[in-house]
Amino acid sequence: MSRSIDLHKISTKDTNEEAIAGKMSGLIELNESVTWRAKHFGVYQKLSSRITEFDRPNYFVDEMIEGAFSSFRHQHVFKSLDDNMTEVIDVFDYKSPFWFLGTIADNFFLKRYMTNLLRDRNDVIKDFAENNKWQSVLPDNYFPLTND
Repeated sequence: MSRSIDLHKISTKDTNEEAIAGKMSGLIELNESVTWRAKHFGVYQKLSSRITEFDRPNYFVDEMIEGAFSSFRHQHVFKSLDDNMTEVIDVFDYKSPFWFLGTIADNFFLKRYMTNLLRDRNDVIKDFAENNKWQSVLPDNYFPLTND
């Protein structure tokens, strides 16, 4: 569900995120990109990222190819636990723009803002996973039938 463009839109409704180019719906795959338009800090911004690494079901990585940051790399790691539970680990490495002014912004508000944004998004993903809402954001053929 972390690769669902449709669920991303739902989970970031507070920032009015909208896919405007590239992959516009469904599940984003390796080497595909998406451009988002979103409102952060009262200003509409565009951010494009590409899936640069992908090992289903263990992890995927998206990296900024254009946007407000100097750079970012977001690792999404999934670990299977007992009782059909999954631990989700986000590793979000970024460099703020504007050199020392960006460092000041990081210390005062940006790091907290980004942490809260990811936490809120993951709360929505968890809700969809645990309450069978996932069926509305994953393709019908996502889980192949098995003989097990």
